[in-house]
Amino acid sequence: MDLHSAQRIADAEAARTGIGTGPNRRLRLTLFIGMPLVFPVIGIMILVPKFLRDEILYVYEAGIICCLLHYVWVFAKYSRYAGRPPYLTRDLAMGGGFFLPSLMLGFWPGIIAAPAWALFVGVAYAVEGMREHHGHR
Repeated sequence: MDLHSAQRIADAEAARTGIGTGPNRRLRLTLFIGMPLVFPVIGIMILVPKFLRDEILYVYEAGIICCLLHYVWVFAKYSRYAGRPPYLTRDLAMGGGFFLPSLMLGFWPGIIAAPAWALFVGVAYAVEGMREHHGHR
C-alpha cells in the first residue's frame, strides 16, 4: 500500500465517523449550525418588539440562502464524482435538510430550493454512474 492509498483510507474513515475533514467538515458544520438555528430565531422573534421581527426573519432567510450557495460552491469545486473526497456526495445531498427550517418560517425560496438541491445531487450522481458504466463496457 502506498502513502496516497493509506491517506485516502484514513480520510474516508474520518469522513465516515465524526464531523470529518475538509469539505465534508465544512458542509456538515453548515448544516449543523444553520438548520437548528431556526429555534433560537423563532424564540428571539417572540421576544423582540414587533417592528424588529421582519428584520430578524430576513437575516435568517439570507443565512439559509448563503448555506445553500455554500453547497453549490462545494459541488462546483468537486463536480466530478471520481474527484470527490469520500462521502462528499452524501454530505452534498444533506443540503435538502434546509427544507424544514424554510417550511417552519414559510420561506418559499428555501422550500423549493432545498429539495430541488437534494434531487439535483442525486440526479448528478446517477448520471455520473451511468457514464462510468457505459464507458467501461
